[in-house]
Amino acid sequence: MMNGHDRRTPAACPRPVARTTPYTPARVVELDLDAPEQLCAPGGLGPVDPDGRVLALVRLHGHPLGLVSATGTAGDPATLRRALVAAAHRELRVPAPSTAAPGPLPGRAGSARVPADGPTATIIVCTRDRGPMLRECLDSVLGTAYPHTEVIVVDNAPSDDVTRELVRTCYADRVRYVHEPVAGLARARNTGLAAARGEICAFTDDDALVDPGWVTAMVAAFASDDRIGCVTGLVLPAELDTPAQEAFESYGGYAKGFAPHDWTWHDGDGADDPLLPFAVGRFGTGANMALRTEVIRGLGGFDEATGAGTPTRGGEDLLAFFRVMEAGYTVAYRPDAVAWHRHRRTDADLRNQIYGFGVGFGAYLTAAVVHRPRLIVPLARRVPRGLHQWHSARRTRSGTAGRAGEGLHLGRKEFQGLLYGPISYLVSVRRRHTHRVEGMA
Repeated sequence: MMNGHDRRTPAACPRPVARTTPYTPARVVELDLDAPEQLCAPGGLGPVDPDGRVLALVRLHGHPLGLVSATGTAGDPATLRRALVAAAHRELRVPAPSTAAPGPLPGRAGSARVPADGPTATIIVCTRDRGPMLRECLDSVLGTAYPHTEVIVVDNAPSDDVTRELVRTCYADRVRYVHEPVAGLARARNTGLAAARGEICAFTDDDALVDPGWVTAMVAAFASDDRIGCVTGLVLPAELDTPAQEAFESYGGYAKGFAPHDWTWHDGDGADDPLLPFAVGRFGTGANMALRTEVIRGLGGFDEATGAGTPTRGGEDLLAFFRVMEAGYTVAYRPDAVAWHRHRRTDADLRNQIYGFGVGFGAYLTAAVVHRPRLIVPLARRVPRGLHQWHSARRTRSGTAGRAGEGLHLGRKEFQGLLYGPISYLVSVRRRHTHRVEGMA
């Protein structure tokens, strides 16, 4: 749960500048206040000395606290680091170094220690035709500090042998390659799930990088409470090179804050969100999630009518969160489990992605009712007020951005996708049924 003693204010990414102003890219880095003499690239990729505009994730005793920004000058990295440290103390209310006692910070969850003989975690990366990105992703995954891991790459309906050859030549002894010929992210996730040997399955995307402590934070959360069936983590931008990438962060991004939270089926009455308990998007994203293997297998895996690569464009992660919680388990968000995502780089790709978010959410709601028809009445009661609040929040968020016109357009695209979502799910179900029948003929 959110802890009242955790008073740090999460910093948002800087708002995008207006279209008439030349865009200034921002270099994304990490600043550890225990070692402020250097900045590091995301995903444990080593020290960097950036100049220009910089966005820094601030850590203290390993915990992520928030984001701060500053502008550096070429050849003067020390001044930039001092500016970022000052911003951390000023904006994030970080204690002065002399009073910052080591150890867990007040209000942090997930502080349970992982035993030396802890459970095996299977890391599953589903990919399709993204060789260069996949290589960087795997390098970060293989740099995780948790010792009991196996890594599986699921090559989903590839158009060539690039991924197979990459794994064979560069990672043969450390990564298992699995081929899934039928397109669809949910199907690829299920293929990885079927091959997994671990008690925990952790998922990330091929366009993401993970923190060295990512798996450890996930496993610690599971170890802290047997009722936790799913853990999600903090997702931050790996780069802000283009206006579209920063517009995505302004619109909402993937980050869910810097305070831990737990959710159960009976939490809250929907006062702050009329769509509860259906509003599972607040829990996290499939780019950074882990599930108890026996729990997700017991639920039948991921619904293969959902997910990227199907008419629904997404929603398989949301449906998994919902079904885990509806089955009586807790879904936990732990910001210490950090992943870095490379957002879409062009305006056209961004608009397509946001439209897909809407389609996926509408498809997820439809799938939830299909799986549990008794939920149609409580969902129908919540939809009108929930959608009104959802749409108002999108307009407010978009209106505060420098690229307000673009933001409002994104809001409309997402709403259009939401309206199409139920149809997309039914189309996807019918298509899967047709393919199954043809395959049996």
